[in-house]
Amino acid sequence: MTVSLTSSTTFTGFMLSDFVSFQSTEQFHGAVREQLAQDIEVLFAYAKLPSPLVDACRYVMTGQGKLVRPLMVASAFASVNSSNNKRTDEHNNDIDTLDGDLDALLENDSDYDMSRRAALAVELLHTYSLVHDDLPCMDDDELRRGQPTAHIVFDEATALLAGDVLQTLAFEVLTAEMPTFAPFDADIASQLLAIFAPRARRMVSGQMLDLNAEASASITQDDLEAIHRDKTGALVEAAILMGGVCAGATAPQRMALQECAQHIGLAFQVQDDVLDVTMTTDTLGKPAGSDEKLDKSTYVKLMGVDNATSYAQSLLNDGRAAISCELGSDKKSIGTDNDALLALIEWLWSRKK
Repeated sequence: MTVSLTSSTTFTGFMLSDFVSFQSTEQFHGAVREQLAQDIEVLFAYAKLPSPLVDACRYVMTGQGKLVRPLMVASAFASVNSSNNKRTDEHNNDIDTLDGDLDALLENDSDYDMSRRAALAVELLHTYSLVHDDLPCMDDDELRRGQPTAHIVFDEATALLAGDVLQTLAFEVLTAEMPTFAPFDADIASQLLAIFAPRARRMVSGQMLDLNAEASASITQDDLEAIHRDKTGALVEAAILMGGVCAGATAPQRMALQECAQHIGLAFQVQDDVLDVTMTTDTLGKPAGSDEKLDKSTYVKLMGVDNATSYAQSLLNDGRAAISCELGSDKKSIGTDNDALLALIEWLWSRKK
């Protein structure tokens, strides 16, 4: 797949006209990660946190994470823009570019900058949850993203406060007056908050349910899915829906994106359970076998490795199918062979950590 991105718009220090012709999904993802890294520094300069709080926040936000949720925001944003700005014949078999270059993606700079805010928001919330999960009172882990956890490098109180402030920044960033960002769009910000806030609450509820289910001998697959549709799936839903909203997704598109997100979110958790028992600590960047050590209820424990792997694949297939249909009254679609969200699903299936 070729992703062609061209524009003369200023892009945080360099010109998009020099930032062209992404030849692979990896290059597209690399550009998203690079933008996010710059935006994280802008945010911390804006927030003016005291030390060692700012040091702990920067430490956990700039590790070697996969940044899956910001990639979901960016991919949904690109896919909806592609659908709504089609300028080529959908039946042209010679198309090999992701339809919708940055001239289309950045037609409204405010929309694109709102997607940057959304990407920051979901990564801030996700990272806060990891910092708190690793604390001695929770999973008591000493390794995360290939490096010592925050409470090991700093101390437990600083790690706790770092998680707290990352959570508050996740909401503040949607409307903060920050350099390099266009002024926030009040209508889009309102929609983003309406998506984000209840799913942030569901994520925490899911974590509590997960703790309650530890060492349970009677948990069913339905019980496990109910936990993970909140613990993992809620933030995946938020990321994909927020990206779509920033791009002006129609009501039918939002329905398709939500259905896709629900399947992907559950698949992602099933994959994590499989990877926990099939990969090494060095590969995962966190302790392998930790689920078994904590006697957690997992899909592998319930179904076995092979069945859990097949289930994850079927869920990803369902996610792909959800966006591979006609959407909207104008019959434009997302989910074509050159679609960023489809490419992300393929990338998720191949991940090893």
